[in-house]
Amino acid sequence: MSASDILGNLGAMLASGGVEVVDCSGVLGPDTPILQLPPDFAKNTPKVEIHKISEYDNDGPFFAWNWMVLGEHSGTHFDAPHHWITGKDYDDGYTDKLDVQRLVAPVNVIDCSKESAENEDFLLTADGVKAWEKEHGEIGAGEWVVMRTDWDSRADDEGKFLNADETGPHSPGPTPDCIEYLLSKKIVGWGTQCIGTDAGQAGGMEPPYPAHNLLHRDNCFGLASLANLSQVPAKGAILIAAPLKIKDGTGSPIRALALVPKA
Repeated sequence: MSASDILGNLGAMLASGGVEVVDCSGVLGPDTPILQLPPDFAKNTPKVEIHKISEYDNDGPFFAWNWMVLGEHSGTHFDAPHHWITGKDYDDGYTDKLDVQRLVAPVNVIDCSKESAENEDFLLTADGVKAWEKEHGEIGAGEWVVMRTDWDSRADDEGKFLNADETGPHSPGPTPDCIEYLLSKKIVGWGTQCIGTDAGQAGGMEPPYPAHNLLHRDNCFGLASLANLSQVPAKGAILIAAPLKIKDGTGSPIRALALVPKA
């Protein structure tokens, strides 16, 4: 079958509903949870603001539009390699310079929702990924890998979503050996349903924040605050995760979409 035939069939399946488009993004607005860093460590991203320019009134009688205050890493978002110090030297490590061919790819959804419900600090290891592959099949080169935790159920409450106490934030994520194993498989990127691509306590790992540190070291991408992964199968879906083409952008809010075959 030719590429034209495949695309034609895909178009027909999308039009008929045989392929469903699942929205894997949260709502972006003033109530969107934003990462909070210690004030003595780093400067924080401001909360999202939406300001009206006009809405069929004297400031614009026929149209409605807004202007926004928005951080690159707000809400469901994309981390480009230049976001982290380990990826700072890649010429194509910005949102306006990356290879868009890499952004649309098969997605592997590793379901850790039960474990994460039982342990908010649950960590996915390389052995955990290998066990998943034995059940569902090998993770291929150029594919996305995302960790389902159903953490998006907390997104309407920033306190529950960030889940921090005097010891710092508590949320599930990957171990360093998990990320190293996935990178050995030549994945395009890793994603989570939490505020960032790392576990809440990842600052104490070696290296610290391994998803950020290792992914961007290898010119790979990160996705954070994903939603509705419960509607995406372990294998067989395509994920579209395209950032805005921001000049020298380190990341961008995205509308992540999964193309899922209907049973």
